[in-house]
Amino acid sequence: MDASRSVVVVGAGVAGTSTALYLARAGFSVTVLDPLGPAGGTSFGNAGLLSANTVVPIALPGMLRKVPGWLADPTGPVTVRAAYLPRAAGWLWRWVQAGRLDRVQAISDAMAKLHAPAFDCWKELLGDSLYRDLIRQTGQVQVWEGKGESTSAAVERSLRERHGIKAEVLGADDLRQLFPGIARTITRGLLVPGNGHTVSPARLVRTLAELLLAEGGAIVPEKALKLIPREGGGWTVMTNVANRHAAHVVVAGGAWSRALLDPLRIRVPLETERGYHAALPSPSVEPRLPILQKSRGFGLTPMEDGLRIAGTVEIAGLDAAPDEGRARILLDHARALFPGLDGGEPRLWLGFRPSTPDSLPILGPAGARPGLHLCLGHGHFGMTGGPPSGRLVARMIAGDAPQIDAAPYAASRFA
Repeated sequence: MDASRSVVVVGAGVAGTSTALYLARAGFSVTVLDPLGPAGGTSFGNAGLLSANTVVPIALPGMLRKVPGWLADPTGPVTVRAAYLPRAAGWLWRWVQAGRLDRVQAISDAMAKLHAPAFDCWKELLGDSLYRDLIRQTGQVQVWEGKGESTSAAVERSLRERHGIKAEVLGADDLRQLFPGIARTITRGLLVPGNGHTVSPARLVRTLAELLLAEGGAIVPEKALKLIPREGGGWTVMTNVANRHAAHVVVAGGAWSRALLDPLRIRVPLETERGYHAALPSPSVEPRLPILQKSRGFGLTPMEDGLRIAGTVEIAGLDAAPDEGRARILLDHARALFPGLDGGEPRLWLGFRPSTPDSLPILGPAGARPGLHLCLGHGHFGMTGGPPSGRLVARMIAGDAPQIDAAPYAASRFA
């Protein structure tokens, strides 16, 4: 193998494994490093939503006014641990700035271009049989309490219209027929038929890893500690047990990526939006489609091992201990949505969304560092944006023309 076509990918989540598989199929020698193995982190426990028709960033106009109420409500969708606030303040300010309407429209345009081919990319990576086994392109339903359209919902509607995304308004009777037993407090909904979900995020990403191994790639359970540029070109990745040499390195380490980039003075505004789930085995309620309860900021996804209730945002960094109460709140919310919901002993889980202030990932070259590439920061949209991002980054490494303009995702936008 030509040494110039050697690549080390740091991270075996959905972004890293997608990038690695695209590179292997392009003829590169690929080694993936991750101490937890494929889907050992955030890709294990996310909501499993595949949202090709989602063009709405997290920060929206008018959202700042809601934040004090969220923070004051112990059951609300957002919490910030006081001890961590000084560290997160700069990122939070950028998040607020990204919520201006002019920025939201530009961000939405970039999200639309990246997300639109998501299902095609999954099918390209998996093949028809595995795709049918793991993915359901049957739509998602959003629901709200109350009758009036909120400011945020109006902005979301305008963004869908901007991109011609089909959506069907559902009234209370429609929702009762679609989801028997849903609470009477839910009065309106929206079906987005172009979205879908996976029956198992973990099995989906592990399947990508198995395909990578079959293509000749390697997956090594090592922790990348430092990236060292080599004299004459290329990189050494110092791990906990070895030195790995390659012409190219792709940093796809999710929320942990800054530990590798900061020593190189590559500054990216990456923060972790900690999210929780409660997985309920043998549930008494099995919705046909994922439900996003927009009024309370959580979702229910039917999966092969039960019902996954996922959501909330906790700003507390990577080191703080989990607050299992946040996961139990999700279970309470789900039982308020479906009063008859019951099941086995729930599994509680915490994951670390790697988030940028503008909801767009950071993709492509790492500034003036030849051979160093970024594929990180997918936040709430990793299962959707991971494969298209992997394809885009792989094409840039191979010297092929990217299928979309990569400029909106470049690290330089934060300079």
